[in-house]
Amino acid sequence: MQKLLIFQSLWAMERRHTDGYERSLDENIAMIAEAGFDGISAHYTNRIETIRLNEAIRGTGLKVEGICFPRSVEDLRLPLELAVEFPVSHINLQPDIRLRRIEDCLPLLDGWMQLAEDAGIPVFIETHRDRMTTDLFFTLDLLERRPDLPLLADLSHFLVAREFPYPVDAESHAMIHRILRNARAFHGRVGSCEQVQIEISFPHHRPWVDLFLQWWDLGMREWRSRAASNAELVFTCELGPKPYAITGRDGNDSTDRWTEALLLRQMLRDLWAGIS
Repeated sequence: MQKLLIFQSLWAMERRHTDGYERSLDENIAMIAEAGFDGISAHYTNRIETIRLNEAIRGTGLKVEGICFPRSVEDLRLPLELAVEFPVSHINLQPDIRLRRIEDCLPLLDGWMQLAEDAGIPVFIETHRDRMTTDLFFTLDLLERRPDLPLLADLSHFLVAREFPYPVDAESHAMIHRILRNARAFHGRVGSCEQVQIEISFPHHRPWVDLFLQWWDLGMREWRSRAASNAELVFTCELGPKPYAITGRDGNDSTDRWTEALLLRQMLRDLWAGIS
């Protein structure tokens, strides 16, 4: 049976509060596990930190999405080696290179996909600002040349980067739908045409919440139509700390991001139940 697994981002657990207090890794892991999340999203770029992370999650049942930021094909080798030793659901690859020609990107994408195949580790390319995939049009052009490229869809970046008007027109919906056809996993926050992350609990933001729910619903349906009968779809709640989070005059978050992460998780579970 296909399953929806909802992870919580460790980066999103950072408080960055003016009181200066930050929870420890162990405290964050305990908080995530006790809340019933299925896994965590964390960097897989440093061996010592990866060992520490896996010690912290031992016995919790939490799975891992490993994140890396390669600038060359060779840069992916260490994250894959770590993923073999410390298993992950998949590697989320943010291509930390900003090339202006499609032809220059293809050898990198092909090299990363070959390394992933050799290692037997799923590797998904994240749609993200200030990365190879920063622009929606450019990413669509990449898909023209590599139609099966597996993506990790964080749609908030495209929405704000292209300053989509609301209501979103049919042409823009169609472009997002093309991205969703290649989405193998998701990072989730709600953005607007001007902010990458808005407060999902504010009533006046409901139109943007509904837009993202519409896109995620379609993405889930696309995934279910092509995935194996026993496959697992990972959706990571990634309500980031400031400056992603909007802050008030006091320099602190305008909402409780942890509470909103739990709210977002319930929205996703409801979506999944509606298409089961």
